[in-house]
Amino acid sequence: MVREITDETFQALLAEGKPTVIDLWAPWCGPCRMMGPVVDELAEEFADRVIVAKMNVDDSTEVPSLFNVMNIPTLLFFKEGKLVNRHVGAARKADLLPLFEALL
Repeated sequence: MVREITDETFQALLAEGKPTVIDLWAPWCGPCRMMGPVVDELAEEFADRVIVAKMNVDDSTEVPSLFNVMNIPTLLFFKEGKLVNRHVGAARKADLLPLFEALL
């Protein structure tokens, strides 16, 4: 299951201590909409091992700014509360799978 988060809930999410992937997106972004089903599928596959969340960059601007996000979609990968990887742009599931597995 993919969680919806905001600037206000970001720190609490990381504090849970699990590996975390945050999808930074916006409703008007075509590539973001293409990525939605891919992210949903990966969230299901890794449900018990990785937290997957989405953050709408139109509603939450602090976190994207904090991590110098200039383009969307951007996936941020966190382990032990620290940013360990990022992926910018649309991608196939096969391309993202190794990034998810690297968090484990």
